[in-house]
Amino acid sequence: MKNKKRNNIRYSKEIIIISLLLFALMIGRVLQLGLSTEIDGTNLKELASKRTTKTENIAAKRGNIYSSDGEILAQTVTSYKIIAYLDEKRTTNEKKPQHVVDKEKTANELAPILGMESSEILRYLSKENVYQTEFGSKGKNLTELTKQKIDLLNLPGIDFIESFKRYYPKGDFASYTLGYAKSNVDEETNDEVIVGEMGIEKQYNSLLKGEDGYISYQKDLRGYQIANTDVWKKDAIQGKDIYLTIDNNVQFFIEQAIDNADVSYDWEWFTITILDAATGAVLGTANSPSFDPNTRNITNYLDMLVAAPYEPGSTMKTFTYMAALENGVYDGTETYKSGVYTTTDGTKIGDWNRAGWGMLTYDKGYAMSSNVAIINLINNKMDSMMLRQYFKKLGFGKKTGIDLPNESTGKITFKYETEIYNAGFGQGITTTPIQNVQAMTPLTNDGILLKPYIVSKIVDPSTGEIILENTREEKERVASTATVLKMLQLMDDCVNGDGNTGSGYKIASGELIGKTGTAQIASAGGGGYLNGKEDIISSFAGIYPRSNPQYIIYASVKRPTNGSQKPISNATKEIVENLSKYYGTENNQTEIEINEYKLSNYVNKKIDNAITDLTAKGINYEVIGTGNKIIKQYPEKNDIITSKDTIYLITNDQNITIPNVVGLSSKVANNLLQKLGVKVILNGVGYVTEQSIPELTPITPGLEITLTLNPKFEASIKQE
Repeated sequence: MKNKKRNNIRYSKEIIIISLLLFALMIGRVLQLGLSTEIDGTNLKELASKRTTKTENIAAKRGNIYSSDGEILAQTVTSYKIIAYLDEKRTTNEKKPQHVVDKEKTANELAPILGMESSEILRYLSKENVYQTEFGSKGKNLTELTKQKIDLLNLPGIDFIESFKRYYPKGDFASYTLGYAKSNVDEETNDEVIVGEMGIEKQYNSLLKGEDGYISYQKDLRGYQIANTDVWKKDAIQGKDIYLTIDNNVQFFIEQAIDNADVSYDWEWFTITILDAATGAVLGTANSPSFDPNTRNITNYLDMLVAAPYEPGSTMKTFTYMAALENGVYDGTETYKSGVYTTTDGTKIGDWNRAGWGMLTYDKGYAMSSNVAIINLINNKMDSMMLRQYFKKLGFGKKTGIDLPNESTGKITFKYETEIYNAGFGQGITTTPIQNVQAMTPLTNDGILLKPYIVSKIVDPSTGEIILENTREEKERVASTATVLKMLQLMDDCVNGDGNTGSGYKIASGELIGKTGTAQIASAGGGGYLNGKEDIISSFAGIYPRSNPQYIIYASVKRPTNGSQKPISNATKEIVENLSKYYGTENNQTEIEINEYKLSNYVNKKIDNAITDLTAKGINYEVIGTGNKIIKQYPEKNDIITSKDTIYLITNDQNITIPNVVGLSSKVANNLLQKLGVKVILNGVGYVTEQSIPELTPITPGLEITLTLNPKFEASIKQE
């Protein structure tokens, strides 16, 4: 019995000891949890904060992209998705239903606004056991105006989800330059964000997108803010606005010319770029096929201007001749035998006219685009080192640094005899259009190479501060005045001389000069070149006007119909004609004295007093309405206008009507109508030739007007 009792006591002690140890461990764990900031890799404070703190994102507004003349090319707009609540449990007061009550009525009234059949809408509304429904693609991306129309119907159970989308008002206008941005869902925050994926939208995405803000507060179990608790808020910082060097009218001329050429000819691709000859600013550039950034119907994601190098062909002869001139080895009066040249390894390289033209001077060889002239120059006067160094000096084989994504360097490697000769007339090497227009800038700037640019300035819209501003940037002197003058003379002869290869580009004034090019397309298998009639890339590099260079023009087309230069020559001459008419590049007009004025503030002033002041200053004005007091003005206070401009004074008339804006520039007409509360849709580029709503029509809320635009000279013809 004693032993059994002792064993029981021993066992009891062990149980007590084990229990005490377990209790101590529990107490230790509690103390650890109470005193530690992190357990098992989890930050306890952060975990608690997440469970009791709610943070809402405040989206920053993405910046706009503008043309050089202030037209919006890309903007962020509010869009809406329509939804219908079908669950009857949402309604707690029958007098104020919160779900769709009459499905047939709802379908019939929504159908004409959404552009859907009522039966289709009814199918969405007839879904069973669902809380809410949407209406497919036609129920998304609705405008503010469409939302307002639906709101006025007062349909129970109809609601909207607000979102933002990137909108390009001019459709496929300058699409490869702008690129596009689209909405994506951020994987970390699950917020919808707009991200640039091509062009300027991609290049400057970080500046355009701005910086999101947030608001944080302590929440209760239902997610509502707990009363009398702190709120932490950081305001969103709006994205920066970008102003391009693209001139609306020049861009329009380019795209219109390509469209017109498309009526008669086919091609694989066609690209045209125009550079400001004095500054290096890109005034316009377009590719065909193009695409609409709103729908992203893209067939080629590469911008031909910078990202898709190709063999340039005979436009490179200009730079080979410049290399010879700069190295002091060129004599244009010397002669050579044209036709076919046989290299040391037996390779025969011929002119496009393999029979040749007999003995030619090197000057005439340029005008006739003779390959054999280039070969003789290199073989007898130069070497590969001279050619390579000069090509590099002009910027070939490296990026220009223009503010566009995916710029290619091209390739100017050549080593063996045939490769060197080919490089001299633009075969076996690759370049981009932006490199070609850059290499032309010394010819319009007394030998100075300019850096091309496409962004004029970047502006903080909140403060007006200019973050970045680009202007003419000189790289280096690459040619003497003598070289420049000689090349201009050779280019002039190429186009305006009799029977030369550029004669198809001749215009009546003789002010367009340049050099043509034709490059064979290399075989995909690497076995030489294709021999088909259309297996070529035709090109033209020109300057206009000859007497006062303002524009550098570069155009190229791959596989044109019948291998013709006509698509380029027709388009180029059309563009030049429009430039001449619009900008008066060939007119020696008598200069008229134009005065500038800084506008005073006329808002809240009596109309009679304002008219007296404007008349005394010689400023043109137009009064809108019959009120006696001015409530708005355009242009605004402190804006600079000239004696050719007009100030519009909007009075306190309760019955303001639509003014006649035909003949006004798109910028003035758009700003004026927006001041009057009218939504404007612009169709075209330039000056207003038609307005969809006649003048004197009363202005009502939500009124929308379409303005048809055309270049200035076309507008003036229509007005006459």
